[in-house]
Amino acid sequence: MPDISGELHDIFQQQTDDIDIVITNKVPVDRGTLLAASSLALICVAATGTNNIDLASAEQCNITVCNVRAYATTSVVEHVFSLILSLNRRLHEYQSAVSRGEWNSADTFCLLDYPVRELAGQTLGIIGYGELGRAVAGMAEAFGMKVLIAQRPGSHNAPGAGRVSLDQLLAQADIISLHCPLSKDTANLIDHNELGKMRKGALLINTARGGIIEEAALVAALKRGNLGGAGFDVLTAEPPGMGNPLLDYDGTNLILTPHVAWAGREARQRLVDQVADIIEAFKRGELVNPV
Repeated sequence: MPDISGELHDIFQQQTDDIDIVITNKVPVDRGTLLAASSLALICVAATGTNNIDLASAEQCNITVCNVRAYATTSVVEHVFSLILSLNRRLHEYQSAVSRGEWNSADTFCLLDYPVRELAGQTLGIIGYGELGRAVAGMAEAFGMKVLIAQRPGSHNAPGAGRVSLDQLLAQADIISLHCPLSKDTANLIDHNELGKMRKGALLINTARGGIIEEAALVAALKRGNLGGAGFDVLTAEPPGMGNPLLDYDGTNLILTPHVAWAGREARQRLVDQVADIIEAFKRGELVNPV
């Protein structure tokens, strides 16, 4: 995505009397931009994550920031389990084997070259237990899985009731799914050290934010065979350009999708409806989803 934050800054400087509401998503809104926006009253983030907004400066400038919430829960949960099931059932390998004609030449009615497991009885570890983490946990239980919830990233206290330390989760989970925001506490939360603590053959799923997992470290773990596989819908830079280690990796134990977990048609309509509701409420002097 081209950096248009400078253009936004220029727009505010040129049209300071005309803009009181901004709808944005991935465009960074920094302190300089906010200071130039003399008439801005509301930033409506057309997403849940607000890491692109300088929230402290917005508060100082008396600018309200609201976001949309829970609009893509069903879509993301479906995508998470699409990745899990595809990796767990080795769909890529079996499809490739069929395409190569290996089934045609088989001595028996089926191919069993790539071992698969049932989800029932496996342990799913969840890092980030908000709206999406809870929904993924509910679906996991429907599959008959056990669920572990990680202690909140950045917390230095003992894990609360129903939660385990990150180290415990890494050691015990067969599959780990990330649902935490990107922040100073979660940047590179999973790196060489944490990947080395995961169970051999475990799966790692990231539909949260790029940058939570150190990408080069993940590729090294996949090449060594430490992990059974990974499914990622997000990368550190989007669009990624050339040279990203995950894009350069050609192993069959990695599935990459282009940040579409949220993007079910129904979810996109709910997002638009929420944005409209936030703006209409703000005009009435009411706040919906203030950050």
